[in-house]
Amino acid sequence: MKALKVVIIGMALVLAGALQAQVAVNINIGSPPMWGPVGYSSARYYYLPDVEAYYDVPSSMFIYQSKGIWIHRTYLPVRYRSYDLYHGYKVVMTDYHGDKPYSYHKDYKRKYAKGYKGPAQKNIGDKPGNGNSHAKQNAKSYSKQKANQGGQKSNNKPNKGKGSSNSHGKK
Repeated sequence: MKALKVVIIGMALVLAGALQAQVAVNINIGSPPMWGPVGYSSARYYYLPDVEAYYDVPSSMFIYQSKGIWIHRTYLPVRYRSYDLYHGYKVVMTDYHGDKPYSYHKDYKRKYAKGYKGPAQKNIGDKPGNGNSHAKQNAKSYSKQKANQGGQKSNNKPNKGKGSSNSHGKK
């Protein structure tokens, strides 16, 4: 009887651990990137015509050719380091369900050449630092503060050792 209780408790603990592990695994995996197009939350791949690369949404990896080999990386190759993912066109591969989106690369490359622009796309999120940063808000606040001081005259004469100085001890 005592052994049966131990077995039941052990099974309950294993089951509880498995359920918790299942929950932890499913959280935030496969979330589309903020630069991804709105309306395709279940898409697995995007094709990026301007850089001839694919983006694997669940793994958050770019897939591109390097010396004839398809590689998976969390970043684009160096030659595209300044490529703007927020403004580049993304072809959502809704018709492909395999593990190698590049299997039909010749077709995609022909159909969606560099510079391809299809229907207008709205991104899931805003581009960081593009009107969304504290720096721009601080600049606006500073401008308002200066405008409120409007009628005050500025004294731009050099301070000859008297009073306060903005040089903080530097000459």
